[in-house]
Amino acid sequence: MEITIRKILPEEAREYALLADACWKSAYTGIMPEEFLRSREDEQFEQRVEKYREALGGFECDFYFAEYWERNVGILGIRKSRDEDKPDTGEIMAIYLIEEFWNKGFGKELLKLALEALKSMGHSEITLWTLEENSRARRFYERNGFVHDGAKKEMEFGKPLVCLRYVLDF
Repeated sequence: MEITIRKILPEEAREYALLADACWKSAYTGIMPEEFLRSREDEQFEQRVEKYREALGGFECDFYFAEYWERNVGILGIRKSRDEDKPDTGEIMAIYLIEEFWNKGFGKELLKLALEALKSMGHSEITLWTLEENSRARRFYERNGFVHDGAKKEMEFGKPLVCLRYVLDF
């Protein structure tokens, strides 16, 4: 496996948005309504590119591409937790791969980098949110030591979906 993980530059916001859309289609087909997933490619796309460009140039989050033979195949986003009850905790905001790279060790490499980076920032606890219906992702997190801490929230993705918070202590 020849994977490279590197920080994403603000000028790569369009590439990030395209890859995020492809990853969402892979991960959420059958969970989120097809119309909602398609709408991410339409009028909202340019707005997301600008939002990502700002985030990629900011200091609150770190974003990474997973590359395989110079092809962007996955993304990772980490930051200090946004949860009010977890002010000193690190958060994995995004960890996605396009489907052809699932179950090949790439996710494990992204997770390893996330944990190392968040630990080096001084965090001893890491959280992430995942959809309750995304059993594949939940199994991945559970295999890697994360546990659902009981926290839930409902979010709108073309229909209301329940998100579960997973936690890992170092």
